[in-house]
Amino acid sequence: MYKDKKVVVVLPAYNAALTLEKTFAEIPFPLVDEVILCDDASKDETVRTAKKLGIKHIIQHSDNRGYGGNQKSLYNKALELGADIVIMLHPDYQYTPKLIPSFVNIIGEELYPVVLGSRILGKGALKGGMPLYKYIANRFLTLFQNLLINYKLSEYHTGYRAFDSKVLRAINFNENSDDFVFDNEMLSQIIYAGFDIAEVTCPTKYFDEASSINLTRSIRYGLGVMRVSVCHLLQRLKLAKFKMYESKN
Repeated sequence: MYKDKKVVVVLPAYNAALTLEKTFAEIPFPLVDEVILCDDASKDETVRTAKKLGIKHIIQHSDNRGYGGNQKSLYNKALELGADIVIMLHPDYQYTPKLIPSFVNIIGEELYPVVLGSRILGKGALKGGMPLYKYIANRFLTLFQNLLINYKLSEYHTGYRAFDSKVLRAINFNENSDDFVFDNEMLSQIIYAGFDIAEVTCPTKYFDEASSINLTRSIRYGLGVMRVSVCHLLQRLKLAKFKMYESKN
């Protein structure tokens, strides 16, 4: 709990057995009240490891629904449990759980309703092992998005995020893609709905066990990001109307 606000960490898991225990060990209890893990039809011992760690809320997808589909299950479950603050943490240990108290403080003190862990603030991205082609693509896509979306972030592509539950209740995230572009669609929805976003410098970690997408899927993701930015611009200028921007309320 943080000032009577329920804090829930959600873990989108796929073949995370080798890193889940290390990630879980750094989650700052008792600040965090609940942990939810969604296993997206892993082929390893992710679920068994989660049970061994005592994770109470485990969602199992019988078929692989994708990164976005995983998050939908997690956010819906977090809202069902009455979460006030929701933090998405990758169980592959690419993002450090030690930043959770900072995220919770920013949202709990009502400074910002959304916090992103940015790998780009500072100069740690390449030093931390981010491949050069991914860094260049990140910078190009972020510039493209800032121009079309009319916002200013250091990056739109981090998977480390925290939300006030009112944000999740307001945006129509269930209309988004089940693939990796879900993250981008979600930020577009958040900005369109008028919520402010904070960024916190996050150390970058790339290693063999950390999840990553290949070049082909990276290209598909990049094209999807550009599509989302164009849709946002058209919606903002009232030249088109897309269901994903409709409020749930």
